[in-house]
Amino acid sequence: MNDEADASRPDHLLLPVLALSDACLFPESSLQAVVSAPAAVQAVEIAQRCGRRLIVAGYRDLTSGLLHDIATVATLEADAQLPDGFSVELDGHSRVRLVTVVRAGAILAEAAPLGEGDPGDEWGPAVEALARYIHAHTELKAFLEKQRRSAEPMAWVNLACQYLPITASARQKLLEADAPDRCLKISRGLDALLKKEQSA
Repeated sequence: MNDEADASRPDHLLLPVLALSDACLFPESSLQAVVSAPAAVQAVEIAQRCGRRLIVAGYRDLTSGLLHDIATVATLEADAQLPDGFSVELDGHSRVRLVTVVRAGAILAEAAPLGEGDPGDEWGPAVEALARYIHAHTELKAFLEKQRRSAEPMAWVNLACQYLPITASARQKLLEADAPDRCLKISRGLDALLKKEQSA
């Protein structure tokens, strides 16, 4: 994380962090999770009182508690109290880079917004690759349509990144990529995954 960033920057955000293991959230996508770790429960409680916004970040290393630098600002769309925590539904909005992280029970972070970049013509092959994959997995289409939060074609790309069967580390690398690079990577990845499934 960049310690040289100016904390007075007006575009920087200060929000609670919901840290998740083996998960990340993409813009224009949603995620359901059960949270019970004390810091995660406190992050949800802070978000409930302060505009229902928080940062969803994955762990780079769970043992040390180190977070990935790139995360997503989300809205807490729904939450239900459980005996030892919450069941939450989160809607992703935009990527951020964590600048400063403070741990005081809850995890709080100052974060700088990251532009997505213009996907240009790269989204076309990515959406076509997703269509080919959905054609082979018809049950996915209704599920993804229910999860879609935007009519933009890039929403389909982000949904593919969010939900299709790839490793947590591959998912994080996709989150770290800007829109054109993410489109390119997911289109290649989906075609490779489909080819592997068909040859099995």
